[in-house]
Amino acid sequence: MRATEDTSRRLIEAVRALGLRSIISRGWGNLEPIDADTDCLAVGEISHERLFPRVAAIVHHGGAGTTTTAARAGKPQVIVPHLYDQYYWAHRVEKLGIGVSGPQVAELTVEGLVSALRRCLEPQTVSQARAITRRIEPHGARIAAEQLVKERE
Repeated sequence: MRATEDTSRRLIEAVRALGLRSIISRGWGNLEPIDADTDCLAVGEISHERLFPRVAAIVHHGGAGTTTTAARAGKPQVIVPHLYDQYYWAHRVEKLGIGVSGPQVAELTVEGLVSALRRCLEPQTVSQARAITRRIEPHGARIAAEQLVKERE
């Protein structure tokens, strides 16, 4: 079994173990559903800004953009880090109480993911994820640039 098929299987089985439905983003790993059951939908390119507010939780790799988009959507998240700054974002999400740092991809098991999803979906984490949206400045880069320009004047 290819690594991506194994990853898809683990993700879908974990979600099913909790009685939930899933949306799998094919992404670079070309993830796909493992069977024809209707509780899992695979999508290609899609707007995270439009999708994330409609789901209960988000399991992702932990890139800065995906992490921020999930936080802006007010949804709890499980980060399964692969490399680089993804470990930082997984740690940060856990520290903020808006999600869970899940197992690394190399150590991903159905049981580990079920445990991470359970913790992610606890009422306190869901509430904290909703609350943090008020603290995220959507125009931070513009504001920082304006301040830099003012300082140079």
